[in-house]
Amino acid sequence: MRLDDTIAAISTSRAVGGISVIRISGSRAFDIADMIFTPVSAKILPSEMDGYTCAYGYYSDGEGNKIDDGVLTVFRCPKSYTGEDCVEASCHGGIYVTEKLLRRIYEAGAVPAEGGEFTKRAFLNGKMSLTQAEGVMDIISADGEAYHRCAEALRDGRLYGRIRGVSDRLVHLLGEIAAWVDYPEEDIPEVGDDNIIAELSDILDEIRRIQSTYDYGKIIREGIDTVICGKPNVGKSTIMNLLTGCERSIVTSAAGTTRDIVEESVRLGDMVLRLSDTAGIREASDEVEKIGVQRAESKLDSSRLILAVFDNSRPFDDDDMKIFDKCRGRKNVIAIINKCDEENRLDVKKITSQFDNVINISAKDGNSISVIQNVINDIFIDNSITDNAIIANERQKLCIDKAEKCVAEAISALKFGDTLDAVNIILDEGENHLLELTGERTSEAVVNEVFSHFCVGK
Repeated sequence: MRLDDTIAAISTSRAVGGISVIRISGSRAFDIADMIFTPVSAKILPSEMDGYTCAYGYYSDGEGNKIDDGVLTVFRCPKSYTGEDCVEASCHGGIYVTEKLLRRIYEAGAVPAEGGEFTKRAFLNGKMSLTQAEGVMDIISADGEAYHRCAEALRDGRLYGRIRGVSDRLVHLLGEIAAWVDYPEEDIPEVGDDNIIAELSDILDEIRRIQSTYDYGKIIREGIDTVICGKPNVGKSTIMNLLTGCERSIVTSAAGTTRDIVEESVRLGDMVLRLSDTAGIREASDEVEKIGVQRAESKLDSSRLILAVFDNSRPFDDDDMKIFDKCRGRKNVIAIINKCDEENRLDVKKITSQFDNVINISAKDGNSISVIQNVINDIFIDNSITDNAIIANERQKLCIDKAEKCVAEAISALKFGDTLDAVNIILDEGENHLLELTGERTSEAVVNEVFSHFCVGK
């Protein structure tokens, strides 16, 4: 890290707008502000201003020529975002003006900030944990309410607090074991194997509860792989077009129109569905359709959500039975009885007896989308998790998985009669994985990898 450098970058979008903000952070931030900015009404320099105060004035080049007018805000260390002396220069939002002012700031002694360097400095200066820093990036990336709430919980330190709670319990137990092993002659209460196993089992349960949030977090961030399946001409493509809001799939009255998988991502309330409209599943009559059916069946096996479509206007048949067989035992399946505006000829009871989630719609009716959305929300949205600590990415999951394995191994070692020294070594490794998760004990390479995904200016 180049912590001796004073860094600067545009923190707003590089686009035409009302204002632009350039952030400057480091030991020379105030010196640079004095060189580029002249307050209009105050008779003090930026370096003499109190923290959390603003001044209106003019930005000028090295020869004293005016670049623009705007507002300069001062933040003094350690009470700033980065924990360093920090200045935010606001100017008009034109691209030319903003970049001209940024060049002037570089001329005055700042260096260009790398991606995520402001937040990296906040982490290195103890302003936030590594998980909280990851929450900052998730807030920027959030594209829905549920994702935003998860990111806010991460940035607010809820995952960090939960991991710290587990870590503190492990440290306390490690201390008790070490004291008993290292000072047997002292009057220290014996640490019995049964008591250690009971405490470790409780810790293991908490780790596994934290682990269980990963799948939910992945859904919120990345969306749900969703396949629309059914026999030919039940309205799959019409439902696809209903959800996407455009004619993404060809819709005709001829069976077997869709020969290949049509894919599209669509936001439905808080969720993103990665939709696949598949070929109708039936005994195909030609080679091209057979390939389409095979691909549809393969997509069914890999999807997280199945929208199984049945035709209310036609009797239940062997092709419908194939859908039954494919969906049997699957957790997240919604049976959609389509064409409910037409005469009922389908054995609806057969559908309701097989599936927990059954809805009746006419895909031609635009209001049907809210019916589908409500059921999907009931299946996937868990506000108790969204507002709490979740495992937010693969790095965190890898750390918590390693910690879980160590605690489970320690319990097994105790049950098989291994020495407390051996158990201590295993638990110490587990504690290291938890500290790596929070960033309290991690390598520079890991830190650099985390912040490599950040945008410049944050």
